[in-house]
Amino acid sequence: MEEHRPVFMRLQSDESDHSTLSTDSCVYHQTEIYDQLPSSQAARPRQSGWEACEAGRGGTLQHGHLSRGARDKASTQPLRDMAVCIQGKREARERRKLQIRNIGFWESWKRSQSINRKRVWSQVGEAMSGLLPWQHVLHTIGGRFGIGVKAYFVFLRYLVFLNLLHCGIIGAFILTPTTLYGRSNSSEPLTFGGNDTVLDFFLGSGFLERSPVFFGFYTRGSLNLLCLNTPLLYLTGVLTILFLSLIMVVRRTTVGFKHTWLLGKGYSVNMSYKIFCGWDFTIQDPAAASLKHSFIRNDFKLYLEEQSFSRREAQRTLVQWVRLYLLRFIINSIVLSLLGGAFCLIYFATVTSQSEAQKSGHYWLVSLFLQYLPPIAITLVNLVLPHIFRKISSFEDYSFTMQVNATLVRSIFLKLASLGIYLFFLFRTNNQLCWENQFGKEMYKLCIFDFLASFCNTFLLNYPRKLLQESYPSSWLARLSGKQRFLIPFNVLDLVHNQTVSWVGVYYCPLLPLLETVKLVATFYIKKFTVLRCCVAEQRMLRASSSSVLFHFMLLLGLLMAVATLGFNLYQFSPSSACGPFGNGASVFNVTDVCVDSLPSAAQNALRYLTSEAFALPLILAEIVILTSYVSRRRANQKAIERLKDMLVMSSSDKRFLVKQHATLLRGRKKTQTAPAGTEEDSPASRRTALHTSEE
Repeated sequence: MEEHRPVFMRLQSDESDHSTLSTDSCVYHQTEIYDQLPSSQAARPRQSGWEACEAGRGGTLQHGHLSRGARDKASTQPLRDMAVCIQGKREARERRKLQIRNIGFWESWKRSQSINRKRVWSQVGEAMSGLLPWQHVLHTIGGRFGIGVKAYFVFLRYLVFLNLLHCGIIGAFILTPTTLYGRSNSSEPLTFGGNDTVLDFFLGSGFLERSPVFFGFYTRGSLNLLCLNTPLLYLTGVLTILFLSLIMVVRRTTVGFKHTWLLGKGYSVNMSYKIFCGWDFTIQDPAAASLKHSFIRNDFKLYLEEQSFSRREAQRTLVQWVRLYLLRFIINSIVLSLLGGAFCLIYFATVTSQSEAQKSGHYWLVSLFLQYLPPIAITLVNLVLPHIFRKISSFEDYSFTMQVNATLVRSIFLKLASLGIYLFFLFRTNNQLCWENQFGKEMYKLCIFDFLASFCNTFLLNYPRKLLQESYPSSWLARLSGKQRFLIPFNVLDLVHNQTVSWVGVYYCPLLPLLETVKLVATFYIKKFTVLRCCVAEQRMLRASSSSVLFHFMLLLGLLMAVATLGFNLYQFSPSSACGPFGNGASVFNVTDVCVDSLPSAAQNALRYLTSEAFALPLILAEIVILTSYVSRRRANQKAIERLKDMLVMSSSDKRFLVKQHATLLRGRKKTQTAPAGTEEDSPASRRTALHTSEE
């Protein structure tokens, strides 16, 4: 077959670096050609300073040179947003008045309304952005530590808003029906007394076990219609939370991935982006500015280090590759052994806690420790092993970016797998009458202990360490402890782990999103104190720490694990008859079947068809068609982007060629005009020869 060659050829770096233009042609290139190009004429209104004023006074900018979209934008843009001087704005206002007389009353009214709407929406947007919580605090953190640390607090604020939405759904679907229609007559009174103690707030027992915090509080009550009852509303509320969370997390993940893909390998972000667009304009402190300089400098060092690593990797021999793969195999075996030991520790902690908690006669402090033994084991594992993974990855001879990504992947697997192993062992030891309450207690204790660990780590470890370094900077202990740095990936992983626990336990502990909201607000101020008071900025910028796509993808994995856990529980275990809205032999599937049976026959047939295996084939076919269309659109967009890149390169090449030809023509004319008077007879011929040469 005939080989198809591309229409546009992208210039190589060697061709771009070596230019054949002379000094005179560069002068003409800057003065005569660029001022007459339509692109320069279209960009003239966006200029600032004296150039914009001269363009407004001299009338160089004519609407005939602009496209229709540029003319419409210039005619509807507010005068205060135009980057021109006062005289230019006055002339623009006069031109608009003349246009109003020519276009008529109706068109002028529509333009004025468009301007007013844009002004109103701009003011509303500024007011709404000012109402966002912690806006000034985020600006301060971003000014002192850059945009990377600020992104962590923005992500934390997003989780606060997400949990507030969950609280609203819980209040609408679960708490409101229970408040309006009451509970069954056999329910225990909600009073604090008798054998209740303060430890019940840490263990989730006693008073809290009878409160709306846990699953056992909610019963059928007087709302007992076929398709409108307390069990159905309870299930609908939980499924709505998971479904809305899935939509929001997937949306943020896909949007972030789209931006990452568009600005991915096709652009040289290591050099051009860092040089021209890498400065963080939120920085206010001179010390932070010097740190930002070091960030950019260290990022260049990182790029050069990766380039040298690529060359060193290409020069490895077969013996070196065999030795390296053997070393990586040993290190991965050590990682798997550490993970296996962590899972065994969680298993023994769970079994010991379940067996010893049933025994009485322990001192209250020992009993509290035994109850919190699984959360202590999970927190200890998640605190120690990621730092070990970080040290181990430096021996695998990966690039620096690959080391960070390998550490993050192992830490993600550790945090999610440790929670999954704990849930699995918890299900195996499930032999309680009201097992939903017991499961909710474990999730409640995980949330409480994680907050206590964060509080103690800040005020009992990091802050005394900072005071020691400030009081005795030259002491041996201060030098050994080193400077504290805010590790963004590990802190975001903690947020993802906490949100996963909230999603897993929302069915068994409906008020867990409210507890998570309060906990996140307190965590915000604790981390703010840690950053501003105890930590110093990182001297080496990590690229993986500024990527939100990976963090939202981890959040999506946690949500999928929560959905899988809820589905497994509903399918494998029958609801407890002693507590909860699904008591008296009712189950989740029985409640939904009763509601479906009460519907008309057409609706019953439709719902049964949607839940049957026969609907799986058209559903799979529809998914294949949708995915195929999206993949085709992605490939078409990718080809269009590549073609536009080639067109940009070729347009630059065309401009260089035109400038060169124009400079040659002007030099020929200049030589003709400066010819000596004695050669008058030959001057026309010489001019014709010069013109003929320039045209060739």
